[in-house]
Amino acid sequence: MRKLLAFDEPKQTGETTMTDRDPFAEGERAARENIPAEANPYQDGSDEHALWAAGHEKVASAIEARESEGS
Repeated sequence: MRKLLAFDEPKQTGETTMTDRDPFAEGERAARENIPAEANPYQDGSDEHALWAAGHEKVASAIEARESEGS
C-alpha cells in the first residue's frame, strides 16, 4: 500500500488550494477593493486572465453606473 502524500489528505475546513481559486470572483473582489484592472495576477492570454478581467469589469462598470446616476 502506498503512503499518502500531502495532497492526498482531505482538506481542512476553510483551507484554500490553488485549484479552489475562482478568477472571476477574485476579479469581482479586486474591483470592489478599488484594485485596478492592470493588477490582474494571471498570465495575459490565459483563461484565468480573461475570467479575472470579466469579473473585474462586471463590478467596476456597476460601480461606475451607480456613481454616474448620482451626478
